[in-house]
Amino acid sequence: MSKPNSAYSELRQDFEKVGHIEAAQATLFWEARTYMPEGGNATRGKVLSTLTGLVSESMHEPRLGDLLARAEEEECTSLEAWEAANLREMRRKWRHETAIPAKLASRLSELSSTTQAVWEKARANNDFASFAGPLSALVALLRDVAATKSQAFGVSPYNAMLDEYEPGLTTETVDPIFDDLSAFLPPLMQRIMARQAEEPAIIPLTGPFPAERQMELCKRIAAMIGFDFHHGRMDTTAHPFACGIPGDVRITTRFDPEDLTSGIMATIHETGHAMYEAGLPADWAFQPVGHARGAAMHESQSLLTEMQAGRSVQFLPVLFAMIRDMFGDGSEAWSNANLMRIYRKVGPSFIRVDADEVTYPLHVIMRYRLEKALLLGEIEVADLPAAWNEAIGHMLGIVPPTDTLGCLQDVHWSAGLIGYFPTYSIGAVTAAQLFAAARRQEPAIDAGLAHGDFSTLVGWTRANIHSQGSRFASSAEVVEAATGRPLSTEAFKQHLIARYLEE
Repeated sequence: MSKPNSAYSELRQDFEKVGHIEAAQATLFWEARTYMPEGGNATRGKVLSTLTGLVSESMHEPRLGDLLARAEEEECTSLEAWEAANLREMRRKWRHETAIPAKLASRLSELSSTTQAVWEKARANNDFASFAGPLSALVALLRDVAATKSQAFGVSPYNAMLDEYEPGLTTETVDPIFDDLSAFLPPLMQRIMARQAEEPAIIPLTGPFPAERQMELCKRIAAMIGFDFHHGRMDTTAHPFACGIPGDVRITTRFDPEDLTSGIMATIHETGHAMYEAGLPADWAFQPVGHARGAAMHESQSLLTEMQAGRSVQFLPVLFAMIRDMFGDGSEAWSNANLMRIYRKVGPSFIRVDADEVTYPLHVIMRYRLEKALLLGEIEVADLPAAWNEAIGHMLGIVPPTDTLGCLQDVHWSAGLIGYFPTYSIGAVTAAQLFAAARRQEPAIDAGLAHGDFSTLVGWTRANIHSQGSRFASSAEVVEAATGRPLSTEAFKQHLIARYLEE
């Protein structure tokens, strides 16, 4: 156990202050995208910039590096397990914050903000040419960042970028998984589409579906899953997300008055994220070890809730009954059979965020391969439209008629987020393996879902995932501890076959 006035004790105080600032940033970010008046953007940007600067200044203080070295040398054997893990995570956060010179970090922040603004217009106007120059400048800067981190960490440039979002995840792990999925999924998609073509045609649900009634339904669904509205809230925004800390967690969602299903599934997805945040170890709330393990693990919790449990054959009839109670008119369109066909529809589509769970990984794999080639200089920004169209044509058999439906659709590259895309589908593979293990270890999960009871499933995820925070050094270690097996595609592939070809 750490001693008062020790190096580790000082570090804990310093990082607690940083944790408080980051919690304030998250709340201000949430409020800016929910209730803040549009005219407040400039002022809010200055406030957030100042808070970001305070975190950066704290991390760059020479005394912090000295304290880390002292704690690692003098105290590492005397710390308890959680304290030792926290010290490891302190070092990791410090390394990422200080690996890039302050001027380079500042330039990256400034340029990515400008590039995002250009991207928004280019996407709206289907004008890749206007975006190519700013993106080229940003990619050149990201190559410098990756090279700097690569040298500092002793890893490849892409792995250095990937580690920021998912600790310990490398291309050596991602490539075999994605090669396996890219070979498996296209023929599976064709088999599923052939089977679904033999089913009765989908009867569309006709709106409008008022947003306030959708919100009422979605709050009931979130509460059913286990979301605590006494320590959290749900609001609407343009792009759904969840954020918060244990004791104060926020869900945001969005509703389309003509499309009932999108808002419901977005809410279930974000509730999965929120349940993870709410279940993190409260005693470590403002320390690095108390954070979620990484982007892939976070995505696994949203997909476990939305795709594995939320679209399961056990839970969907419960969900359909709730939908009918709120919106149904007694027609065949609202029958379980038709709603099931709507929720299980599989087929190629241009837009990643609208893709089904069979084709979604192909969207991600394509982007991962393109961004890796872009970072390594194997392709240039000018090559993206052609490379994109060739890749999606190969994987999904479709070619977007416009760049807005193609390489301009995602914000990630304009925001400088190279290294983030693979975490989406690593999260899907992780979710399937975790859910399969949970059902093996807790047979009552299926019966609970059939009655709208998520408590057994949530109890398992609380014990095995949420409460662990970042105690383990990587998501791979969390998965192996929870399931007894290394991460693999086996459970994900079995899940898709069972759901779409056997149920």
